[in-house]
Order: sequence, then C-alpha cells, then structure tokens
Amino acid sequence: MPTATTTDSVRPFDRLSRDDVAFAGGKGANLGELTRAGFPVPGGFVIGAPAYAAFCDAGGLRERIATRLADVDIADQSALQAACEAIQGDLRRHPLPAALGTAIRDAYAALDAHGPGTAVAVRSSATAEDTAAASFAGMNETCLNVRGTDALLDAVRRCWASLFSPRTVAYRQERGFGQADMDIAVVVQRQVSSTRAGVMFTIDPVTGREDRLMIEAALGLGESVVSGQVTPDRFVVDKATREVLVREIHQQERTIDSTPGGGTRSRELSADEGAAATLDDAALLALADLGVRIERHYGTPQDTEWAFDEAGDVWMLQSRPVTATGHAPAPAPASAAGTASADGGAPLVTGRGAAPGVASGPVRVLATLADGTRFQDGEVLVARMTAPDWVPLMRRAAAIVTEAGGTTCHAAIVSRELGVPCVVGARTATSVLHDGQQVTVDAGSGQVTAGRATPPGAAPVASVQPGPVVVGPPSQAAAAPVTATRLLVNLSEPSQALAAAALPVDGVGLVRAELMVLEALEGAHPRTLLGAGRGDELVDRLAAGLTTFANAFGDRPITYRTIDFRSNEFRQLRGGERFEALEANPMIGYRGALRYLHEPDLLRCELDAIRRVRDAGAEQLHVMLPFVRTAGEVARIREQVRAAGLLDQRGFELWVMAEVPSVLFNLERLAALGVAGISIGSNDLTQLLLGADRDSELVAEVFDERDPAVVAYVRQLIGRAHDLGLRTSICGQAPSAHPEYAAMLVEAGIDAISVSADVVDRTRRLIATAERRLLLDAARDAVATRQVRGTATR
Repeated sequence: MPTATTTDSVRPFDRLSRDDVAFAGGKGANLGELTRAGFPVPGGFVIGAPAYAAFCDAGGLRERIATRLADVDIADQSALQAACEAIQGDLRRHPLPAALGTAIRDAYAALDAHGPGTAVAVRSSATAEDTAAASFAGMNETCLNVRGTDALLDAVRRCWASLFSPRTVAYRQERGFGQADMDIAVVVQRQVSSTRAGVMFTIDPVTGREDRLMIEAALGLGESVVSGQVTPDRFVVDKATREVLVREIHQQERTIDSTPGGGTRSRELSADEGAAATLDDAALLALADLGVRIERHYGTPQDTEWAFDEAGDVWMLQSRPVTATGHAPAPAPASAAGTASADGGAPLVTGRGAAPGVASGPVRVLATLADGTRFQDGEVLVARMTAPDWVPLMRRAAAIVTEAGGTTCHAAIVSRELGVPCVVGARTATSVLHDGQQVTVDAGSGQVTAGRATPPGAAPVASVQPGPVVVGPPSQAAAAPVTATRLLVNLSEPSQALAAAALPVDGVGLVRAELMVLEALEGAHPRTLLGAGRGDELVDRLAAGLTTFANAFGDRPITYRTIDFRSNEFRQLRGGERFEALEANPMIGYRGALRYLHEPDLLRCELDAIRRVRDAGAEQLHVMLPFVRTAGEVARIREQVRAAGLLDQRGFELWVMAEVPSVLFNLERLAALGVAGISIGSNDLTQLLLGADRDSELVAEVFDERDPAVVAYVRQLIGRAHDLGLRTSICGQAPSAHPEYAAMLVEAGIDAISVSADVVDRTRRLIATAERRLLLDAARDAVATRQVRGTATR
C-alpha cells in the first residue's frame, strides 16, 4: 500500500457528510450532510478530531492526562476536581501547533463576508456523542456569540478542555470508556441572531406517531429550550396536510439573547412579551416543509434544531436521528395508561409527557445535585430541571418529574434514551409533591397521581430496580401481526440491545461492527493497537459487546457483520494517516472482504471474539461478510473462519452481503462454499447498479432503490438464491419507507426483512398487509380458475 500523507485538520461544512463522524463528530458530520444536500445551514467549518489528537500528541499531553487520572478515585470529589482543573489548565495553556492555528484563522476569515469579527457558535462535537454514548449530550462545551480570532481560539480550547470536567470523567469511568485517548471535534458556525428558535422532531417523540411533526419554540436563542430554562410553546403538525393539530402557548418568563460585544445574557420578559405565541402559521408551515424534506433525505425520523433570524429567514442548526425507543404507531388511549387503578381522584400535578411509560414509586424531591446522596434506587425523581450531571441519578429513577422544560429539554431526551417515564413542565411539582409520597407517573397523560398503579387486565412488568412497579410504553408486541416473512432489527450498539429485544422482532439481521469497534478502540486506528501487541484488548471489548446482544435476544438469531470501514473513514481515526492510502473513490476502493485478505489479523480479532461468545453458549450468533466482490474472496476468508474454529461449531452460519452486482453471478459458487444466505445492502447495491455515488448530492436525483433496474435485479437475485438453497434477507430502510417496496420483497419471496428499531412496528404491518394481499390474490385466482374450468366442462 502507498504511504499516506498528512490529512487536513479543518474542513468547511461542504466538504463533510454523514459518513464523517470519526473526523467531525455527530454534530459536524450532520451539518455537512445538510449543507451538501442544499438545506439552509449557516456557514461554518469543523476542526476535526485528528487535530485535537495531534495537539495532544505533539505536547505529550496524553501521558500527563493519564498520569493525573491514574490514581484518582471518582468518589473523592475534591481529588477529582483538582485533577480535572489541572488537566483543563494544561489544555488551555499549551500552545497550538502553528499550522493548526493558521488553518483555524483562515477558515474563520472565510466567514468574514458577514463582517469582520463574525459572531460564531462554537460547539463540541464528540465522536461518541449521538451514537453509543448518547447520554454524553450536553456534557461538553458550547460557546455562543463568539467574536474575534482570539475569542474563537479560546473557545476551541474550552471545548477541548470540556472533555475533562469532573462529570464527564466520572461518567466515562462508570461506562468503561478510556480517558486520555478520547478525541473530540469542534464545530464553528456563523451565529444566527435569532428572534425565535427551538427544536423540531419529525416524529412525535413520545407516542412515536410518524404522521406528525412536533415543534417547540421560544423567544431568542434556542439554548433556553434545550437547557430547560423555559417551558416552550408546543405545536403538533400533520405531515401530510400541514394542519396544525395542537397549539400550546406557554407564558415565557425569560429569554437568552446575544450581546453586542460577544456572549449571551438571560433577560426577564414582561408579561405581554412572554404571553404571545412564538410562531404563526407561516413560520410553522416553513418549518414543517423543512422537517419533511430532511426526514426524506435521511430516510429516518430526525431531531433538529432551528432558528429564525431578524429578517424572518429560517436556518437549520442541527439534525440527528431520533434516539427515543419504543416508538408506537399511534398513541395509546388514556384508559390503557394504568393510572386509573391508582388511588383515583384528581391529579396531584400535571405537565407534559416527555418519555413514554407509566411508573410508580416513592417521591424524592431534589433541589440540587448535592442532594442526590439521599436518592434511593426506584424513587420518583422530582426537580425543577435536570442537567447532564444528573444522568447517574436518572438511570436509577422509576420516573422523572420536572417543573420546567419541554419535550426536547435535557430531562426529556435522556429519559427517552434511558427508557424512564418522564413528565416535564409540571410547574408546582417540587412544592406539591413531598419525599416518601407514593405516586404514579403517567407520561401518556402527563399526570402524577397519588398511589401505585396496576396495569388493567395484566400483571405489572417488573422493574429492573427494586421497589417500584414500572409499566413500559404501550406494548405493540401483543398485537403485532404474525407474518411468514421474518422481521429482524438492525443494531449498532450494545446499549440498544435490551430495548430492541423487547420489540416484536425475530432476531437481529445486522449488527454493524463499526461503532462497537470505534468505542473499543477509543478513536484510534486498529493498527495502532495491534502494532502494540494489544489485540487481546480489542477481542475482550468486542466479546463483551456481543455478549450483551446474545443475552438480550436469547435463542433468536444474531448476525454480526464484520468491519467495513472504508479507507477514508479509517484514515480519520487517530493515527490513521500512517496506515491508510488516499483513494480517489474509497466507496469502491480498499474495503470489505478484500481488506481481510491483506489484513487477516484484524478479522482474526473479530472471529476470536465471536468464538469466545459462542463457546459461552451463544449458538445463535453468526457472521456476515460485507462488500463481497468475488467468490474467491469468500473461499479464502472461509479458511480464516475455519482456522478460528467456527465452521465446526454446531449451527454456525456464514452469510455474505449482496451489495456488489457481481454477487448474482457468483451465487452458485457461494452456495458450493457453504454460505448460508445473502443479505441485500440496498444502499451500495443501488449506487453501483445506477452509477450514482450515494455520497454525492449532485446525483441524488438518480439514487432510488425503487428504480425499475434495481427492483428487477433484486427480484432475480432472490429467485436465483432460493433455487440454490440460499436464504435471503435485506437490511435497509426502503421496506419501511415505501410500502410498495415491502410488498415487492414479499412477492419476490424474501425470507427476512431487517430494519432499524424505530420502524419495526410499521414494517411488520406493511409485511402483514403484503402477505394478506398475496393470499387474497391467490384465492381469487383459484376461484377464477375453477370458474373457467366449470364453464369449459358445461
């Protein structure tokens, strides 16, 4: 392989896409994706995670960080605080590499079309945030209305230093993350001097209804909404008709504004200012149109941030996949909530349901985090508002009730991620509720009532914590239609396993290795670990993650797809420039099965982890090879699988991804090699069949899985595979996004369809509808045939 050159450290948004998380973090990658797709995004750039890594490595900071944290007990708050302050001081004082400083200054100067000293928002963008460690959200630094080069460079250092606040260090240790080796990117974006701002979900985040948008809005900067300082106005809009279904206007007591010299201030609002609605119908329509388009672009529901400037133009500031779990296709009726069987009577307090479910337990009112020492597992946490520091307490709560905040404040987002029922905006909660009081929190109705609930007609679902009775979101599993086509789920992170296993799915059709490997390697290129003789560490961490999946899904099959990093993605990892070539078109370059032939040691780590978990009893765990070009690749990799001792194990299956069109012509040889089945990767398959790079917005109009050529190929592929005794599956969003696509797959006889967790219920209904239609058509054909025969014999 050719020697790689040094990668660039700063990139404008238009040079980034959703695949650049390793370089730009979740925020930066999505801002690049939105920009390239033509959405209204304020200009900006990202200082990549490799820049932070180079900054640390050049100054020997990693060793100093590791030394300072080596013997610190996170339970000793004074020692932890002292160590973190010393580390943050090092990061803020150490000189920037000259080239990096120049690159940042040049990128900032390019924004000067908006005037010298352009105001910018500077935000941390962690490579783990919005992914495996979604609860990191809010823990790292955000600096608003930053003006001037010196202030910008200081804000960048503050974002870097925020990796080592006491709360983030403690949280990483609790989760088993590394400390000194974790990297971070920084987003620098032109600051919108907003008159109104807020958030928009392209799905109802509480009920999971996919036909609605939910918008929350406040005056001034959107920070007041995200931080929960105000209870925002709330609007629910029908996606199809754009009808405003719900208008909730709340008195707003304060706003956060930009100040002329830089920074922000919190300002008290007069009664008249705070009472007016923040958005009119024209603004709601503009937002709704953007929301529908953004969701269509990503193919999955999105959690977005937006702002209107003084001229009345709307800007998108953020987009990420909705992280709520347990989405239902429609809200449960109030009678199913379970609170009717508590003590009865009027609610004690009422707010807004923010995370679905019903739970009972004793109240614990907390004024500050310091009061958390009194908090017991299984209590109902009641507070004015939570903050990122509170996450360890929130994990232990039966339910959460806050006085302020909306459906997208910190308490709401984290509660949904944790699966803890949550009611926000219950204005008198801390004064009306008292410690030890037994209550039931019904997030469906937004009510807190006296007594403990028993769900009507069924035994309560046991809580994982001792004490409370917890009834989860309205279950769709009992009512899920039975289908002959298996429905599987796509997963990336062990943290998703338990919630996904509770869904009406028949197993896991795709465990993506990439995010698990990123987390296991803590942002480093795998060759740095293997070169240091630490391959066993990677095996240990992968095995731990796979064990979590296996324990959650029991006997249901789990198919693990081995690593498919492209060279441009591997290159963005720490140390990656030493090992990865610069490819003109990495999408069809050094990736997939071919890579294993040249780097068998990395694949061996994965296979050893699989073997370890199977040896412990997880016989439902199988392996799938990505981006297979030739049968010869599979033959050689099969020998590696044999050497790992997997082929001789009972029930083990080797699958291949059908992404490259050549797979159709190699099916006979693949079957002869003992391949159990193929899984269609519709994204890569579509781009290769249509010659449309799925990363290029210039040819986006061509990229369509429903194109007649793609559909014809898929039908032929499924039929030929079945002729050879191979099972068939597909892992992608097309079957859930397009009813006609699901129907086509069922008609073609596909054995399984694998989709993301948030669209499981919708997809099962689509499959059931398609199967019923097939049965009805067959019955009609049979009747017609009998009638024709009867006529012929008369």
